[in-house]
Amino acid sequence: MEIVKQENGSFSVLKLKGRFDAHEAEPVNTWLQAQVEKQCVNIIVNLEGVNFVDSTALSTLVRGYKKCRENNGTLRLCSLQQPVRVIFELTRLDKAFDIFETEEEASVAI
Repeated sequence: MEIVKQENGSFSVLKLKGRFDAHEAEPVNTWLQAQVEKQCVNIIVNLEGVNFVDSTALSTLVRGYKKCRENNGTLRLCSLQQPVRVIFELTRLDKAFDIFETEEEASVAI
């Protein structure tokens, strides 16, 4: 999986490409934790390039979301491909996360 990290003033962006699964969850978890420790708790995770997520990936995102919320921030998702969106709908996580069509829409909402 390819991971691109960006910081943009009031929020940080994590762009992922490839399969987001148990083998790739730890670098994402480490980055999310580092952002919270730096008090950068408004995060956008761009999943445009992700075609598969497993339960470990979902758990990683939920943990990141909780840590952001505990620190008065938010973790938003954007650009979900249809197979990934279906997984979020089946697990009902689409009700927990703020999901946006584009990164720009997600950033405006912060």
